[in-house]
Amino acid sequence: MLLVVGIAGVAVIYGGFLYLFFSGRDTSGIPWFFLLSPWICIFFGLSDAGQRSALAWLLAKFKR
Repeated sequence: MLLVVGIAGVAVIYGGFLYLFFSGRDTSGIPWFFLLSPWICIFFGLSDAGQRSALAWLLAKFKR
């Protein structure tokens, strides 16, 4: 369920943010953690193996 909520959250939150951004409206009122929250839902919606794989991928990106 968290995976579905996270994917829907990415679509809605990022869609709204990009709409405001490209229409020239002010986006400073949107806190940064609103843009991260759907990704947290997606992460916790993954299986244990998926979470480990995602963490390994993220750590590999930062170790370069």
